[in-house]
Amino acid sequence: MIDHPSLQPYVDAWTQSMEAISELITPLAEGEWNRATECPGWSVRDVVSHIIGLECELLGDPRPIHSLPRDIYHVRDEQSRHMEVQVDVRRHHTGPEMTSEFEYTLIRRSRQLRNEKRGPEDEVASVVPWEPKTVPLERQLMLRAFDVWVHEQDVRRALGKPGNLDSAGAHVARDVLSSGLPKVVAKKAGAPPNSAVVFDIGGPVEFMRTVRVDKDGRGTVDGSPSLGPTAALALDWETYSRLACGRVRADAVADRIKTEGDTDLAAAILDAFAVTP
Repeated sequence: MIDHPSLQPYVDAWTQSMEAISELITPLAEGEWNRATECPGWSVRDVVSHIIGLECELLGDPRPIHSLPRDIYHVRDEQSRHMEVQVDVRRHHTGPEMTSEFEYTLIRRSRQLRNEKRGPEDEVASVVPWEPKTVPLERQLMLRAFDVWVHEQDVRRALGKPGNLDSAGAHVARDVLSSGLPKVVAKKAGAPPNSAVVFDIGGPVEFMRTVRVDKDGRGTVDGSPSLGPTAALALDWETYSRLACGRVRADAVADRIKTEGDTDLAAAILDAFAVTP
């Protein structure tokens, strides 16, 4: 048990998703590791490699010294290049090698988390290039719970084995993705000052969020309804998470989205919906 109770929900969510991934990958035939996921350019093997790599870095293992091939089309900038190293270095690993390393990493990391003595606000290393070099421990654990749940869903969709859409990790993902809505609405989609946009999400995780844009064009988000919003979007939780994580474009799931109000603004929001790097 981690020392600070406020951190335990993130550890529990992370553990649940990691164990779910372990159950999904253990029986895989060799060819199933190569199934494409909705994560651009990544197979099931690549997604699992990504998780292993980040958790190993959090354990203090050195990053691999590895030169990437020049023809990886989805590597377009230094951030994606940074993330691809841990993936590409494992691209020729067999299924048993992948499963073994994942299980060993899970055991090591679980032990590390059980013995964690630092507090929520203590600064720790960040392992993703779009975050500052150090972040509060609470944020690090929250983002790891979020990341592994998102990738659990990537693996599930690739294998045709849905589940855990209402797990503890799903609720962490709800909060992380909701926090990115003001930027989507106010900055990317250019919602006008003094406007409000409502997101009504149904399905396994149900919630409503309203983004309010003030007179200076700054956006905030809360759970209160808005009377007469400028635009309203209704969609199911899985579609919302796929859009917000950049797994699918709005036109591919248009039949699962209902919009009201300013249709141009709603379209601009859906076009800019992804909040993950």
